[in-house]
Amino acid sequence: MKKEMTLAAEICARLSERIISGELAAGSPLRQDHIAAEFKASHVPVREAFRELEARGLAQRLPRRGTRVAEAPHAALREVAEMRAVLEPLALRHAAPQITGSVLQRAAEANQAAENAEDIYTWEEANRRFHRTLLEPCGMERLLRSIDDLHLASARYLFAGKSREWQSPNDRDHRAILAALRAGDSATACSVLARHVQWTPPRLRLQAGGFRP
Repeated sequence: MKKEMTLAAEICARLSERIISGELAAGSPLRQDHIAAEFKASHVPVREAFRELEARGLAQRLPRRGTRVAEAPHAALREVAEMRAVLEPLALRHAAPQITGSVLQRAAEANQAAENAEDIYTWEEANRRFHRTLLEPCGMERLLRSIDDLHLASARYLFAGKSREWQSPNDRDHRAILAALRAGDSATACSVLARHVQWTPPRLRLQAGGFRP
């Protein structure tokens, strides 16, 4: 059973990557037989992976149509941003007393990697690593899992609205958060973070019905 659960987590992770990147488009069928054959697995871990994808909002089971990749309604972008604006500062408040110079250095390196990124996928991975590095010391696993799911949702909206003219941003907010934490000012770091995670790329604002957080 433990082996099947580990395999289910691997299948879920791989399918999540394909959905978030757009390789698997919204509405695409997720066929148990094909996926089981690809991963050399029984249907048990595949079904478990499908349940986890549904819980994350990445898949949906439809009557007589099976499991498909869920739509990514841009109206939900505001909900994701507002949830992040509450949960990430909460995690950072609890993490701040445990953040060491080593943690700040790793976060700074992740931010630099994001600023040097040559494509949107590399930028998103480094950006997510920056946030996770600073929040992980909170030690609140359930909270961190919720934040991870919100980052996945944010990434899906970001990739759906990507353009060929994308350029890596110079993230002043990240630098301000690092500076505040180095100065021991966790309140300012949390305030900047709350504002920062509600920023939405202009193209996605238009697709989300003019959302301006």
